[in-house]
Formats: sequence, structure tokens, C-alpha cells
Amino acid sequence: MATVLTELLDNFVKNHDNRQLLAIPLAILAVSLVILLVSFMSSGSPVDLGMEFQGGTQISVETTDSPAKLEEMYSSYDITDVRQAGSRVVMQFGVMDKEQQRQLENDITSRYSNVQIQQVGPIYGRDLQVQAVRALIISFIGMSLVAFLLFRTLIPSLAIILSAFSDIMIAAAFMKVAGIELSLGTLAALLMLIGYSVDSDILLTNRVLKRRGTIEEKISRAMQTGITMTTTTLAALAVMYIVSTYSYLVIPSFTQITLLSQISIVLIAGLIADMMNTWLLNTGILRWYVSKPELRGRYNR
Repeated sequence: MATVLTELLDNFVKNHDNRQLLAIPLAILAVSLVILLVSFMSSGSPVDLGMEFQGGTQISVETTDSPAKLEEMYSSYDITDVRQAGSRVVMQFGVMDKEQQRQLENDITSRYSNVQIQQVGPIYGRDLQVQAVRALIISFIGMSLVAFLLFRTLIPSLAIILSAFSDIMIAAAFMKVAGIELSLGTLAALLMLIGYSVDSDILLTNRVLKRRGTIEEKISRAMQTGITMTTTTLAALAVMYIVSTYSYLVIPSFTQITLLSQISIVLIAGLIADMMNTWLLNTGILRWYVSKPELRGRYNR
């Protein structure tokens, strides 16, 4: 699979000029930014926030009642999600006042045994929002410093930063469209994408700027290594997604592992975006840069 994909991408890059290579990823980035902007203007957040970031209550009960029945039973409360987890049903509620919270807990504990209740206050949720934004900014700044220190050249370093930024924005827009909430798990997935992006982009930039050969030869060799790395990771993530999401269909005693399912699908979307941004966006910028008349002899040798 990696070999076929490498050949297809390599032929595509060789048969299209730099403007054509840049057009596709930049158009998808623009659409992603529009999606996130519309979400921010309508809800105050570019993505849907999970309970950890906005506060709420999660209640897990052991019952034979269906999720639909429980959703109808507690529809008078701000119920946001109901899902089956093996022999248990997990319900998630929005922020409530103390009286509503007490009534809900009394109602559920009087009906069901083996009840698990987890609550996150809105103040703590806002603190986590600040920490999440801070973590993304610090990670991005650290990645940018590494790029500049490694290459000490403005345009190739900016191309790496733009690719990583595009990866995160496209993954976040995918989360919004797919209805995946921002949780501590999906935040970790977004942070991991920065590392994956830097890995493939630095591989490409290092081969183009520091290795001998023509530009096309160096891009092709980098692509062979990079696509193999990415497709291997994608295969592992695909297995993790299938097992964590659908294993209960084969083995009824297994439960859906929502956290792993969300992490894996966000990483899959981000890595697909990373392949596009590395081998189209970054490649187009680098090929234009090293083909400038004053630099052509320096990097084509």
C-alpha cells in the first residue's frame, strides 16, 4: 500500500507545478478555518467542548434499560449524551444548579444500584480550557523554535510551521463536523499531531536542503521514507479504532472504549491531512524556494 501511494503521489507532484500543489491544501485549510470560525461565532468555541472543559455531570448505572429509555426518562434535565457501555449505560448532563443536581442524584440512586457519579464544576472546566490553549501554544512555539534552529532559513522553517498549523486546523474542523468533543483525550491527540507533522516535514526539508541530487530525486527519496512511516502509523491507528469502537459486535462482553475511539479517529484524520500538507503544501513551497535563480546551484547538485 505504501509503495502504491508513494508512486501515485510522486507522479502527481512531478506532473503539477508549484501553484497547483499549493491550491489543494490551502483550499482545504481555508474551508477548515471557515468551519471553525462559524462555530466560534455561534457557540463561543471553535469545537464542541467535552464535560472536562465546560463542566457537567456524568452518571453510569448498571441496568438493562436501553439508552433511549433513559434519555426519555431524564429528558427534563439537561442531558447531552447517553451511550451503552457493556452492561452499563453512561449518561452525561450539562451544568445544573445544586437543587437540580441533588434531585437528579436522588432519583437515579433510588431507581438503580451500582451508580457511579462524576461531576466537573464550570470554574474548573474554564481553568482547563485556559490550560489546554496554553499547552497548544507552548507546543507550537517549541516546534517553531526547533524548525528555525535546525534550518536557520526563513521560508523552509515557515513552511514547516504552516504545515503543522494546517494539520491542527483540519483535524479540529473534522472534530466539529463529526461531532467529536474536545476532551483531555482528543486534546492529547491534537498535541501528538504537532509531533507527527514536524517529523515528516523535517524529513522532507532535511533531504531537500542538505542532501545531494536533483530536487525531484530528493523529494522522491524523502517521500518513500515518509509515506512508509505514516502509513504504518495509520494502520496501527485503524486497528485501534476498530477494536475500541466495534469489538463488542464480535465479543458481546467487550465494551466500546470511547476515549481510544476518539483519539484514534482524530489522529487518523490529522495524519491524512499531514500527508497532504507535507507532500503537496510543503513540497510546493520548498520546490519553489530551491528553484529560485540565486539558489538553484546551491541545492541542485
